[in-house]
Amino acid sequence: MAARPQTDPADNEPVPSELAPPPEPVGRSEAVLRRQQVRLQSMIVLLLMAGLVLALPFILTWGAVVVQPPVTALVLSIVLSPLADRLTRIGVPNMLASLMALLVLTAVVIVALAVILQPAFDMVDQVPTMAREIAHRFAQLRDNFAWVGEFDRQITRLGGPLAGQPTRVVALAGPSVIEQLAIATPSVVLEALLTILMTFFMIESRIRMRRRLLVERASFSSSVRIARVMRDVQDRVASYILTVAQINAVVGLIVYAGAHYFGFSAPVMWGGLAFVLNFVPYMGPLTMVALLALVGLGTAHTVALGLAPPLAFLAVHALEANVITPSILGARFTLNPVSILISFSFFTWVWGVLGALLSVPVLLTLSALIDHLGRPNLVGFLFGEALFEPGRLREAGDDADVT
Repeated sequence: MAARPQTDPADNEPVPSELAPPPEPVGRSEAVLRRQQVRLQSMIVLLLMAGLVLALPFILTWGAVVVQPPVTALVLSIVLSPLADRLTRIGVPNMLASLMALLVLTAVVIVALAVILQPAFDMVDQVPTMAREIAHRFAQLRDNFAWVGEFDRQITRLGGPLAGQPTRVVALAGPSVIEQLAIATPSVVLEALLTILMTFFMIESRIRMRRRLLVERASFSSSVRIARVMRDVQDRVASYILTVAQINAVVGLIVYAGAHYFGFSAPVMWGGLAFVLNFVPYMGPLTMVALLALVGLGTAHTVALGLAPPLAFLAVHALEANVITPSILGARFTLNPVSILISFSFFTWVWGVLGALLSVPVLLTLSALIDHLGRPNLVGFLFGEALFEPGRLREAGDDADVT
């Protein structure tokens, strides 16, 4: 039986039934509208995030006195909280346990500075002598490549000032080192005191904060998720720093033995420098290589002997960074080298040396939070997918130890 043609109300002409659009379900239109609303909200969030990223360097630089102490105290409290928890379990009161954990950190810092700074000040007096010795070594090498110097002089003559026109040198007077220290000392002392006080109060209030975050929730699932995030952040940052500290201690002992073997003065200082600088990714070991090269070339009888200490340290660092540390930390603590360099350059730019030390802990904290909250799917968002991927799935056994 032939199908009856339908009538179009616009022109009253019959339209074949096979060409007529099927009626659109009501639920589909609502789903499309909802998807468009979610995409619009995601676009607004993405623009706000881009604006925050662009403004963040200026906020952190101008507000370093306000922002830097809380961030440093947060990282220190994450590292010291496991020690305070152990002291609390054996019966030490919470306030006393928090104070003891902070005193342990302060003692370690004071001992490290005493071991490193005093010999370093003594070595600074020898820098001019070592610099002259290095210049003498390279002058001997330059004599073997005299044609390079002649070529350089010809280039300088061609690109230098015209004959008859004297060269003017403008020297700008700046503050001396003593004046710079006098200006910077009050600010540094104030920030150090604020950091110590904030660290103590953060460690002391950790139990109340955990109880408030876990108990005062409307649903059990949100409490479990918060417990997972807190536990993962503390586990990542504290485990990473403590494990890296143990590895760096072994590196420091090796450098101490090597400095003693090569006849360097104050081998304990060299071991302490290797321990501290190895916390700074990439740039710390490079600085150590440069210092060893300076002292080695300035004190050795030949260039080959002078280059032996930095090359030996470079071999130790290559073995530690590429074999030992990845095998101990595992894939969970492995970070993208590009993200490490970006974090290092960013925080060094805004906060200097302290920012370089905080770059990896802050990156680990953000990585743990993103793993739970969801990673931005920027590439997929351009092709119509959701902006945020769901957080990583945890195993069911994790629910047993979220407290």
